Amino acid sequence: MRLFCFPYAGGSSLIFRTWSNSLPKNVEVCPIELPGRGKQMKLAPLSRLEPLLGFLEDAIVPYLDKPFAFFGHSMGALISFELARLLRKKYHIEPVHMFVSGRRAPQIPNPDPPIHTLPELEFIEKLCRFNGTPQAVLENAELMQLLIPILRADFAVLETYVYNAEPAFDCPITAFGGLQDSEASRDEIEGWEKQTNATFSLQMFPGDHFFLNSAQSLLLQALAQKLQ
Repeated sequence: MRLFCFPYAGGSSLIFRTWSNSLPKNVEVCPIELPGRGKQMKLAPLSRLEPLLGFLEDAIVPYLDKPFAFFGHSMGALISFELARLLRKKYHIEPVHMFVSGRRAPQIPNPDPPIHTLPELEFIEKLCRFNGTPQAVLENAELMQLLIPILRADFAVLETYVYNAEPAFDCPITAFGGLQDSEASRDEIEGWEKQTNATFSLQMFPGDHFFLNSAQSLLLQALAQKLQ
């Protein structure tokens, strides 16, 4: 089975580089690289969901010859959800399991005002609340000049997203959340239950929005159990 892993805003495939060490041998971890970073550095980051889904469709369809599952954290959860909808619509296939992490259910509107259009200093200030960008990076002007266009594009994808009601999936959905995550509460994450006709389960971990880094071993244990 292939497990396609979708990163959070500003993240790259490197987040998932060691995951295969902790998952069952029959699971092939396939980290997704979004435009503008890592191996896709030469491509401009995409700031709207539709072209991003087109890019991902082209990248992923050749690898759907085996059963597959999706894992997405934060922005990655939303992108993987909408990509699964596209695959169902165009190719009549679904993941065998969807793992959504650190993200409120898609039908719940974003309660925060948009930040992707803010002037640079204000934008960086807002980013600090997520605790996802190390202080050393925030203080490195050269690195931030590389990161800011990617982060702006990613936040634009999230902040211009419009949810459209469609039938629920027939595959199970497992949701993960951080107990101290101010961006996605337990109630908001539980809303994912409405997106499946199969089983839904929720597991909460110690940590803030980036619990997938701080509680990684616990998260991977939970993933491994579900994928066995």
